[in-house]
Amino acid sequence: MTTTPAVSMSPVDQATQHEVEQFLYTEAELLDDHRYTEWIELFTDDVHYWLPTRMTRSMRERDAEVSGPDGAAFFDDDKNFLAGRVRRLTSGQSWSEEPPSRTRRLLTNIRVTELETGELRVRSNFHVLRSRLERHQDSFFGERTDILRRTAGTPGFRIARRTIVLDTTTLPAPSISVFL
Repeated sequence: MTTTPAVSMSPVDQATQHEVEQFLYTEAELLDDHRYTEWIELFTDDVHYWLPTRMTRSMRERDAEVSGPDGAAFFDDDKNFLAGRVRRLTSGQSWSEEPPSRTRRLLTNIRVTELETGELRVRSNFHVLRSRLERHQDSFFGERTDILRRTAGTPGFRIARRTIVLDTTTLPAPSISVFL
């Protein structure tokens, strides 16, 4: 996986755990409801949204299973690039999402730890079901690692970094035109 800043060993309190879970559930709802312009506001200006590729490796090479920062990635986006994808999706000019897919996001195993920087490291497992047109369905399973930051002047959290690792080594769909 990716390297992250040092993690404190003490778990966060129940109130913080609950607040993080509600934040992630709200994010999933925004995406499932196609409210992308609201969704993009959940990110910091310096966000890194990354979906590296994955290869099957032997047990002794398992640490090289997920491509590193200089390796291949399905997404390696900053906020400007994410905003461009949102503009394309909301314009009706994204051929792979016209008409829009129906999606359902399920999140589970949400684990929250506080970093020495005061940011929160959140690992969660996900399943995103995409139903397209009349008969096409795709399922994406994997794990996300988010770095959440509280920002001055805004309530709640903002996503400063998201790393998405799919459980599959091959793309389980003709494209990834939905956000994970």
